[in-house]
Amino acid sequence: MIVVTGAAGFIGSCLVGRLNKSGHDNIVAVDDFSKTEKDSNLEGKTLIAKIGRKDFVNWLKEFGEEVDFIYHIGARTDTTEFDIDIFNELNLNYSKDVWNLCAEYKIPLVYASSAATYGLGENGYKDDHSIIEKLKPLNPYGDSKNDFDKWALREVEKGNQPPFWAGLKFFNVYGPNEFHKGRMASVIFHAYHQINKTGGMKLFRSHNSDYKNGEQLRDFIYVKDVVEVCYYLMDTPPTSGIYNLGTGQARTFLDLTKNTFSAMNKEENISFVDTPEDIRDKYQYFTEADMTKLIDSGYSKGFHSLEEGVSDYVKNYLMVGEWY
Repeated sequence: MIVVTGAAGFIGSCLVGRLNKSGHDNIVAVDDFSKTEKDSNLEGKTLIAKIGRKDFVNWLKEFGEEVDFIYHIGARTDTTEFDIDIFNELNLNYSKDVWNLCAEYKIPLVYASSAATYGLGENGYKDDHSIIEKLKPLNPYGDSKNDFDKWALREVEKGNQPPFWAGLKFFNVYGPNEFHKGRMASVIFHAYHQINKTGGMKLFRSHNSDYKNGEQLRDFIYVKDVVEVCYYLMDTPPTSGIYNLGTGQARTFLDLTKNTFSAMNKEENISFVDTPEDIRDKYQYFTEADMTKLIDSGYSKGFHSLEEGVSDYVKNYLMVGEWY
């Protein structure tokens, strides 16, 4: 059986759907199922069990020998949360427990890291293990993800590791099944709803003289591409390690917003507001994944362009109220 943690969430639920489409019906979904706003993400999907997040580690101790693969996608992902204890509990220590049990029961593991680990990009955006100790994330969320990456690499040196493992540094993921994420949902999601409500979209003003308003750059990756890579890692596992997961092509928020207007067949109406002070000094103005490592490993499917991804998301999901 295949375990997906965070299975009712954004990426996790899309991954469950992708696995189902390939005939994998033996899926154990792990999440906090008390949050009913995520229930729609799993409607119509085939599972053999639902395990509460708090019960999973004990469940794995009991049934580990029956598990074929684990996708550990679940995490606290709020970049505006500054309670370090929450991240230590949910993102660091919980992940250590999962890793150790995967090593003990010889279960291959893919886990979610984050591009937030790169901070301002002072050390570039290359998924080279040698730079991970040097990275300076901008918030406790990024710290928690980087702390686990560092811990995992130290465990590998000790010989304590799953038979195959991959940490995925997700860049700016967008797509269906993210409606429950509130402030942390993608800019496309917010743009669609803001345009529907007001006829316009407000973007963050630049507070960096090197970037014009709206020309802040991100590596936006469609969730359908993310789950294709996740499937590849199970189906044709390459060398274990930490891998970037973006498109390798940074695009501006203006590009993103203009494509949203276009997909909605509405006239562009874009204005700017100050970046909130609570995130202003920790705001990334540029991210772009170096995708050489994954592609050299044998991944050849490519990625949706921003135009393709936004059009599909808006027309086939947001406008018609569909889930993936």
